[in-house]
Amino acid sequence: MKDRVVLAYSGGLDTSVAIRWIIEKYDSDVITVTVDVGQGGDLKSICETAEKIGAIKHYTIDARDEFVKGYVYPAVKANALYQGKYPISTALSRPLIASKLVEVARKEGANAVAHGCTGKGNDQVRFDVTIASLAPDLKIIAPIREWGPSREEEIEYARDHDIPVLVKPGSAYSIDRNLYGRSIECGVLEDPMAEPPEEVFELTVSPEESPNRPQYLTLEFEKGIPKSLDGSEEAPVDMLNRLSEIAGRNGVGRIDHIEDRLIGIKSREVYECPAATVLVESHKDLEKCVLTRHELDFKQLVDMEWTLAAYTGLWTDPLLEDLGAFIDKTQEKVSGTVKVKLFKGNCRVVGRSSPMSLYNRELATYEVGTAFDQKIAGGFIELWGLQTKIANIVKRKMESGRDQEPV
Repeated sequence: MKDRVVLAYSGGLDTSVAIRWIIEKYDSDVITVTVDVGQGGDLKSICETAEKIGAIKHYTIDARDEFVKGYVYPAVKANALYQGKYPISTALSRPLIASKLVEVARKEGANAVAHGCTGKGNDQVRFDVTIASLAPDLKIIAPIREWGPSREEEIEYARDHDIPVLVKPGSAYSIDRNLYGRSIECGVLEDPMAEPPEEVFELTVSPEESPNRPQYLTLEFEKGIPKSLDGSEEAPVDMLNRLSEIAGRNGVGRIDHIEDRLIGIKSREVYECPAATVLVESHKDLEKCVLTRHELDFKQLVDMEWTLAAYTGLWTDPLLEDLGAFIDKTQEKVSGTVKVKLFKGNCRVVGRSSPMSLYNRELATYEVGTAFDQKIAGGFIELWGLQTKIANIVKRKMESGRDQEPV
């Protein structure tokens, strides 16, 4: 009996040529796995293509609900924005897909798992680290990283081996999509001065072409998790899809930035993350209502470390669990309603309320009858600025050589 290799299969060029490459180089049977995380496409056709190329068996796994509950929701609670901009949509799906590869490998008695990642990107790290953590006995095969072909060489290999892939020479972009967002790379986007052409966008309309009237949404959160949209409770996948559609048609969610990849390369990245943009912005605002300043300041540090760990493939590292424990504790108070205004590509929070809100109108108001005694502010200011004042007195003394001024 031949060795078996379980391959993460998307139906694209890289993983299609990987099937035949693994069969030839490793003399192994290939079992393909497509994990549905909301990427769309004809999953039945993907299965048929894999088997036509040479896979002895194919698995299609619907992991959309698991993806939202187990990966997207923790990212929302962590306000996850890598380098302040990217909601780590692609990064979130990789450890889930890797875990499914391991499950199938165990079921099929495989001795290896494989993926189609290149040696230049972050995904290779996310797959390899997760797989090695969950199943250190399994060999990891990365055909594109090992082989290192150009895109044109891959297309030629596909032609020579009669591999049916829907790609033509000169195809410009590399695209990844899931329920939480869509990434677009390559082609003209590799010029950081070139504005992304409209053809690269799919989930969002151009802000200039979006409706001329603003649209308001009301999001309800319960312990940091979105529970309803405009008063309607829906299944997590359905709500995320509806939010993505509404925000996208208002031009919300386009991201264009220079990103530091884990392996040291600076990369120009373009994303569409309409639902993520609205959720993170709303959640951050609600936290400001219910958490103390001290909690907020420290949580920003925790959120940044959580996001970095998730982005860099450390989903199975104890650090992520440790940071998540703190985040989950803070979320016990993050329940309430947020009102957002979507208009011409902008998402702005315009209202919020929570039974746990620390906002006290009687203290904040400038009207007659405020509960705040303004006289006590003077003593507070004296103590707050005491060391600052002394430091400047000492500084002037050192600069002038004069005796220390009286405090």
